This record gives sequence, structure tokens and C-alpha cells, in this order.
Amino acid sequence: MTVKNYFPGTEAKRETVADGLARRVGAFNDNLMVVEVHFEAGTTAPMHHHVHEQITYVMSGKFEFTIGDQTYTVSAGDSLYKQPNIEHGATCLEAGTLLDVFTPHREDFL
Repeated sequence: MTVKNYFPGTEAKRETVADGLARRVGAFNDNLMVVEVHFEAGTTAPMHHHVHEQITYVMSGKFEFTIGDQTYTVSAGDSLYKQPNIEHGATCLEAGTLLDVFTPHREDFL
């Protein structure tokens, strides 16, 4: 992969993933990726797992996250860590935006 250093937000496409859920991929390389995720209130990201490490930063809104056997209610300024292969999912309680960071990058998002 050729290294790219600048990813203008105006060029990033917002992709609808499901009803009430959209994402926009930001900067990435082989080892790292940032993704903006937009939720409408009531939208659920079902429980799932993947090989990537993931950090989620709550930019706005209110969410209930389940990670493994723990559930957390989070809002703007909070962050969460998800180790590889741990089951996790979320429900949006108040419309908001998350910033997800993955390592390595999510090939399935490109």
C-alpha cells in the first residue's frame, strides 16, 4: 500500500451501513485506521467480534456498550477499548457520533 498522509474530509464518502447507522473512513494505512460512525437514537450495532484492536471515542450522543460481559453507559468524552476477538455491541440512546480507531486497518471497510 502506498503511504498517504492527508485524507480530506470533503473527499471521504459517508456510507450507510444499516438503518440509522452510517460511517465515514478517515486516515488509514496498513496498521491503523480511523472511522467516524454516526448513529440515530435507537439504532443498535449487534454483538460481533473481529481480530482488530479497537478504541472508541464518543464525540457526541449517549450509548450503551456491551464489551464481553460488562455493559457501560457512555457519553461525549468517554472512550472504550476492545481487545481482539472480544464480543461487543452498542445501542444508541441519544443520537451521536463515535470515532473508532482500529489496528490493523479494516480491509472490509475499504
